[in-house]
Amino acid sequence: MIIALTLPSALSADERPTILVMGDSLSAAYNIEREAGWVSLLEARLGDEANVINASISGETTSGGAQRFPNLLRQHNPSLVLLELGGNDGLRGLSPQQMQANLAQMIEQSQAADAKVLLLGIDIPPNYGQAYRDAFKGVFTQLADHYDVPLVPFLLEGVALDDDLMQNDDIHPTAEAQPVILENVWPALTPLLKAQGNEIAQTVQE
Repeated sequence: MIIALTLPSALSADERPTILVMGDSLSAAYNIEREAGWVSLLEARLGDEANVINASISGETTSGGAQRFPNLLRQHNPSLVLLELGGNDGLRGLSPQQMQANLAQMIEQSQAADAKVLLLGIDIPPNYGQAYRDAFKGVFTQLADHYDVPLVPFLLEGVALDDDLMQNDDIHPTAEAQPVILENVWPALTPLLKAQGNEIAQTVQE
């Protein structure tokens, strides 16, 4: 008993917060090694301080995500949800209103399960028309305001307009872009990590 009390405490697997990443190809390491993707880099940065579950699927829409989400919540019981969906809705010209409803459903389900949400916003090319583009981008800010959740306005900030960081399809980032994407996410994620009852973000080597 004395030995147990004097040993430094460590988080057990059950005590570590679980981070569920719900995304599409931007988080699924499309056409690059999975270990090079920004979610894997996040997992490596956090080490044993958190469990990172990457439930991202290339080609996923918000409708598909909304269908899978309840089972993922029950299975993993996350304390943090990183919600990165909507890009494929935009590329397919789907309704921003339906996209918003799908994302709202996942936010509400997360909050009902006592999971904090970080919303990761995305943009679409200007050739979709300014009106549609404005409506699309507005979905993320409206959701963040309504549900009082933090927002990364543009996941590919510093990446999307750099040809050296984008694959030939001009949609998906290269392996070299992944650290930049993680740095776009990290400042918004850090306060959520600190709120988990331990100072994860302060103990992580940045």
